Amino acid sequence: MALEHALLVSLDERAGSGYELARRFDKSIGFFHSATHQQIYRVLRRMEERSWVTCETVSQDGRPDKKIYSLAAAGHAELDRWIAEPSKPDHLRSELAVKIRAARPGTMPELLAEITRHRDAHDARLDVYRLIEKRDFPASVSLHGPVSLTGSALHQYLVLRGGIRVEEGFRDWCQEMLDALTPPSEQDLP
Repeated sequence: MALEHALLVSLDERAGSGYELARRFDKSIGFFHSATHQQIYRVLRRMEERSWVTCETVSQDGRPDKKIYSLAAAGHAELDRWIAEPSKPDHLRSELAVKIRAARPGTMPELLAEITRHRDAHDARLDVYRLIEKRDFPASVSLHGPVSLTGSALHQYLVLRGGIRVEEGFRDWCQEMLDALTPPSEQDLP
């Protein structure tokens, strides 16, 4: 996925300045696609050159002018084209998995520490996703899925649920490896 498409999605949801887009990106799409703030500003200029976005300059007292970007008709058309285009299924690319394949008895303490670090990082991200779920979708979901969501709110919720399931899977996989690789004599220690 090109950064352009991620930004088109964000602008389709709501217009904003480059700074606002970068902040929103960090809190939502950034969980699934990374970009620096400099990359976002560079791509916004390119999108404006392609007429995918419009830009309105807003004067501010005592501060530089603010540019507010909105999705243009050509941007909607590009977003529609991109959505209809087949994408390759995602595949797992994991440095940790390669390290596990390479591990030898002398490297087990370091490997176990690395697996623990990964498990804890996935657990922390899972906590963030669950907080977002509670904050943004408190009354809209049940144990069996969304009950009153439609449109973009449903789409956002389904992507969030995908992130939750991925993080649960990675956390559980790390724990499974720790259980399998930790010698029985060390598993009983407090």
